[in-house]
Amino acid sequence: MEFEPITLEGLDAYQAKLSQTPSAVSDYSFVNIWGWAREYDLEWAFAHELVWIRQNTPQRVYWAPVGPWRAVDWPAVWPQLEPQAIFTRVPEPLAQLWQQCCAPQIVLEEERANWDYVYSVAELTHLKGNRFHKKKNLLSQFKRKYNFRFVPFSETMIDQALALQDDWCTWRDCESTDVLAAENRAIQRTFLSWQRFPFLTGGALLIEEMIGAYTIAEPLDHETILIHFEKGCPLYKGIYQAINQMFLESLGDRYTFVNREQDLGDEGLRKAKLSYHPVTFNQKYRVTTR
Repeated sequence: MEFEPITLEGLDAYQAKLSQTPSAVSDYSFVNIWGWAREYDLEWAFAHELVWIRQNTPQRVYWAPVGPWRAVDWPAVWPQLEPQAIFTRVPEPLAQLWQQCCAPQIVLEEERANWDYVYSVAELTHLKGNRFHKKKNLLSQFKRKYNFRFVPFSETMIDQALALQDDWCTWRDCESTDVLAAENRAIQRTFLSWQRFPFLTGGALLIEEMIGAYTIAEPLDHETILIHFEKGCPLYKGIYQAINQMFLESLGDRYTFVNREQDLGDEGLRKAKLSYHPVTFNQKYRVTTR
């Protein structure tokens, strides 16, 4: 397989293969691999009816291939891979398929840090019951205290969103944390390529006509909306509960689920994501070839 840098020119070809992938998880949206391509030094190769993704930084590992998994002759493909190849972010259905066809050739390990958190759109819109009491209380406080309006995100807001992102990184001291610094660059790269991604959507909270929070999303499949980025000014109490609830409410009944990506093994982030009560997880595995 000949690997090449990921390019915007390959978007349509990639999307065609992605639409044939049996299990949709957050990692493999084009916006995700494009935004993080420089951080992980990602490359791709189109071979065996699939798109293969290789990560070169901080170490060489492969991501799960994208395309019609069940149409591939896996016993014939495995010998063509490099010995002891490591695959990360492998969705559970593909891991199970590989185990069924090629068990002696692979070792599976659970990758809890990369599991996607999947929530009910209806639950996070209505926030009913004791489970969501604290979230609803913070949302109510926000509505009472601030003069705001929710608006759909548009290209005209990008400069303001980037300014908020810069401020957010100052508050969180992004440059002292590799993960936050990398995320900041991925967000900037995505915004700068906005015109190439007509499927992106989102929302913003304007407070005194300035962006206090924004969220960027895209359809992951016909029933799931995927949240890529969500940032807010910490000076406004309840702003994260507000942008989350109001954006999902703006979608009406178009989606059943919302995917809010991984916690990357960060205990604080894990606690925050669990506090919204996911209805399921997209489980993923690390796979090593023998």
